[in-house]
Amino acid sequence: EDPSSSSSTQNSVAPELPGFYYDPEKNRYFRLLPGHNNHNPLTKDSIQHKAMECKRLRLLEEEEKQKKTTRAGLNSSVLLQKRQLGLLSSTSYCRLVHELKVNCMQRRKIEIHSPDSSVAGTNNFKIIVADVACERIFTVNDVEHGGCKYGIINLSGLGKESLTVEMYDNLYFTNRKVNSVCWASLTHPDSHFSLTHFSKLCLMGIAETPGCASLLPASLFSSTNPGDRPGMLCSFKISTAWSCAWCLNPQADNCFSTGLTRRVLVTNVVTGHRQTFGTSSDVLAQQFATQAPVLYNGCRSGEVFSIDVRQRNRKGQSWKATRLFHGSAVTSIHLMEAEHYLMAADMAGKIKLWDLRTAKCVKQYKGHHNEYALLPLHVNEEEGLLIAVGQDCYTRIWSLQDAHLLRTIPSPHPSSKDAIPSVVFSSRLGGSRGVPGLLMAVKQDLYHFSYN
Repeated sequence: EDPSSSSSTQNSVAPELPGFYYDPEKNRYFRLLPGHNNHNPLTKDSIQHKAMECKRLRLLEEEEKQKKTTRAGLNSSVLLQKRQLGLLSSTSYCRLVHELKVNCMQRRKIEIHSPDSSVAGTNNFKIIVADVACERIFTVNDVEHGGCKYGIINLSGLGKESLTVEMYDNLYFTNRKVNSVCWASLTHPDSHFSLTHFSKLCLMGIAETPGCASLLPASLFSSTNPGDRPGMLCSFKISTAWSCAWCLNPQADNCFSTGLTRRVLVTNVVTGHRQTFGTSSDVLAQQFATQAPVLYNGCRSGEVFSIDVRQRNRKGQSWKATRLFHGSAVTSIHLMEAEHYLMAADMAGKIKLWDLRTAKCVKQYKGHHNEYALLPLHVNEEEGLLIAVGQDCYTRIWSLQDAHLLRTIPSPHPSSKDAIPSVVFSSRLGGSRGVPGLLMAVKQDLYHFSYN
């Protein structure tokens, strides 16, 4: 059930009257017009918020009682019995076991330590992004007096019973909005497939003009003497920016892309060389392929298209290769590992899996909620899971194979547009010997949902 559908329940009970709200509990109408109830004015927004908050509290109570629902008849003993009888293949058995684990995850709060006591727990988390090895997460935090600051959290402490992490801040601060962040590498070997973790951080995305794209060394965030830390690696001034992506293909070495207003800008951070590709709409989401230097872009117009950055940009749109179309602005894209499929989400709450070979939608994942926010997708092909946080602050988990909604996790904090959780999911949080689970950052708190 979608928490935003509470108004439809109201309409099925009693007819809707202009300027009135029907309360099913009291079985009567109340005026919505201002001035008639000054002590507790009723508005549609406040009524909907109250209904959503009641549902969130009820779901939290069910979470604590472990009243979790999944596929009918799915439990560990039945799965094991079917596997032993040869009724389930190894692939199907592993997939269903992962679904059971997802529904048994329990929330635990993580204690955040910092060498600087003023860092931890003082600012709201806005974005968290894990590196490839999931040893660290980069954080963007909203500052109380406006703007954003950055930090890195070391996840090695998650393997301990105490569930503690170390957070390191840095001196860099921006008084403008950060739209997008991605990890980058300037030191990887010729074969990017042997990459174990990124050593540099590509931070990007100042929304206002003039904007900038900055590359920050990860060593900025450490407990060493601040005087020994390097400065900002580089910073490029650009116009209004919405998205960024780093290329790991050797044919476009040391390059990253920024999605701007009506154009795409590909920059080599070593030489400073730039390529510009004009578009008919703002580019809100980007990702590079790894098998070829091809960049996929999602636009405000709903179009998804690819660019081979090896070609010279030409006038017009003849350089566009694969083209897909959503009915609303595309907010996030994810290229699957084999690079034959691409997942895309839009502002209408649609999540679609596209076959790039036929340019057709092959699956749709229902239940996601979005109206105007830039919300990311999180895909874990190893576990066969898709995770997305909606604008209603619910974290939803689907099965990649059949698009079945496995679990809906309510936020620990009341829903609001400035309290949308940011999540990371991995089977190895903290490195190769790390613990599996879901990390959720909301407000000033960090939570771990144990997946074991």
